[in-house]
Amino acid sequence: MLFLEKEDESLVFRENGETVMVTPWGSDSLRVRASFLGDIADDNAALLPQEDAQNVSIQIAPDGMSGEITNGTVTAKMSVRAWGNALQITFLDHTGRVLLQEVQGGGALSLRARYYRALPGGDFYLRASFVSNPEEKIYGMGQYQQERMNLKGCNLELAHRNSQASIPFYVSSLGYGFLWNNAAIGEVHFGLNTTEWTSECARQFDYWITAGDTPAEIEHHYTLATGTVPMMPEYGLGFWQCKLRYYSQEQVLEVAREYHRRRIPVDVLVIDYYHWPKCGDWRFDSRFFPDPKAMVEELHALGIETMVSVWPQVDTESENYEEMRRKGLLVRSNSGVDVQMSFHGNNVFMDATNPKTRAYVWEKCRENYAAYGIRTFWLDEAEPEFAGYDYENYRYHAGPVLKVGNIYPREYARTFYEGQKAAGQKDIVNLIRCAWAGSQRYGALVWSGDIMSTYEDFRKQICAGIHMGLCGIPWWTTDIGGFHGGQPSDPDFRELLVRWFEFGTFCPVMRIHGCRQPYEAVDYGDQGDHEGTGAPNEVWSYGEEICGIMTKYIRLREKMRDYTRQLMKEAHETGDPLIRALFYEFPQDQACWEITDEYCYGPDLLIAPVCHAKEQSRSVYLPAGADWTSAIDGKLYEGGRSYEIEAPTEKVPVFIRNGKQSWIVGMI
Repeated sequence: MLFLEKEDESLVFRENGETVMVTPWGSDSLRVRASFLGDIADDNAALLPQEDAQNVSIQIAPDGMSGEITNGTVTAKMSVRAWGNALQITFLDHTGRVLLQEVQGGGALSLRARYYRALPGGDFYLRASFVSNPEEKIYGMGQYQQERMNLKGCNLELAHRNSQASIPFYVSSLGYGFLWNNAAIGEVHFGLNTTEWTSECARQFDYWITAGDTPAEIEHHYTLATGTVPMMPEYGLGFWQCKLRYYSQEQVLEVAREYHRRRIPVDVLVIDYYHWPKCGDWRFDSRFFPDPKAMVEELHALGIETMVSVWPQVDTESENYEEMRRKGLLVRSNSGVDVQMSFHGNNVFMDATNPKTRAYVWEKCRENYAAYGIRTFWLDEAEPEFAGYDYENYRYHAGPVLKVGNIYPREYARTFYEGQKAAGQKDIVNLIRCAWAGSQRYGALVWSGDIMSTYEDFRKQICAGIHMGLCGIPWWTTDIGGFHGGQPSDPDFRELLVRWFEFGTFCPVMRIHGCRQPYEAVDYGDQGDHEGTGAPNEVWSYGEEICGIMTKYIRLREKMRDYTRQLMKEAHETGDPLIRALFYEFPQDQACWEITDEYCYGPDLLIAPVCHAKEQSRSVYLPAGADWTSAIDGKLYEGGRSYEIEAPTEKVPVFIRNGKQSWIVGMI
């Protein structure tokens, strides 16, 4: 009996109802799919179609009990256990070194690497188990609000929440990358004894593995398999002004005019939520924005792009609710009252997985925003933010949320990207609060959600930005200063804001935002439930001294345009992140795999944000293999050592690699 057979370019195992298929998929990469009592489906959650691999070889032992498939530098060895006839797969690099291995049977334990538990309706709860190397270091997986770089030992929810973006791809210190190609709600456990991936509801197992000699090589394979970002528009390279919230046309223009009067450059001015009458109306409230076209024209004349917030919620009193409900364009609750979020009314969500919904919503936004010259959108609530995150209670056009829920933010980004592209727009970027594998190819600029205005949250964002870059999301940013809290008159908050502003200068996009205190009500002239506005959040709102510091960094950002533009070009062409872990540039320096609060902004600049209260200096590790020049004073440092660097509040430690960007010396 032959358990292993070659089918086209795949190596296939069949036994007792299970089918396992290993297929070349991209450079030095393999895709593994497994099903029980059914054929292997061509469904694909994240991976793009790939050209036929050129360096593939398949070998099968005469007894059909073992075999291997090689694609470039990665090999999958497949062996069938004589007792129990279960399959185990071991992945090796081109030197024969083990990268990853499915668990063995464990003798009398009769363990299985692929576990299926049947669910009503024909789907399965799935668990994939791999042997764990305790010395392995793991990075990526998206954005989790924790101050950790190495994820070994972590338990992670495979689901989105406000400020959590679950992207199931990681880079291993052992020289491979791994994608769980499954959009179901689930968990991953990076234990010291085993690594286990679970899906709450799925038809088949589906994962992808790639090998590379460096993290950059692994990243390039991954982004070729899932897509790269478009080219960032020029207005993505400068400073973006935002607050919760500019509630009127007059207020927007007053802020823009003051920036212009002070000669402080602003690329984008953002109009936040509830500029509309009801969620789901997708238009300006004429009481507060009487002439949006004239407003946008004046902003353009000042050299400023307009961004508007869009929410996927549809209030049951919205002018579009009944039509969308009748046409089946909304997310549905499986049971109970169909209210999916209660905020200034009872709301349900547009179903971004439905092509008809995407066309409907874009047409509303084209007519009411893009027609006025608005070219960039803020796609908020993109998880979406279900009340209680009871994933099992909701259903999309694409299927139950338990089965496909994690694709929602990507399809939400797709709604606008495809609409803008069809309208002839090029170089598209839209700000969005969540992402999944492949979101990058739809122009998604992810920000880290509604985080707190604390140093602890600040430090967490440094880790989050590095992890997101490794997950193929090079366009990433934060609310400078944090979202919740912060009084402009508070000296401690002013210090935090400056430190965060310094970090924001060296983020892919530099954008200030937040709900500053005290919060004030807005008079709508009726008794309805309405959104108010936070305290001022412009650079001059914090006093002239702080304004001067922040203006200096805005001007530095302007001077960095050529460098940032080149980094954006690299992200577009190869997938290289802008915010890079130190080990991305210096994989041979083992110390670089442990650093949590430094990063490289592109290949030439090392950034060490000051991220603890009252600190006026900090220890900075400079990687071996390069000489480093301080951008503060031009002093030269040898790599491979840590130094205590003076950093008064107005200065952030920035170091230049081998003198390549020497123009920045003295500008900080």
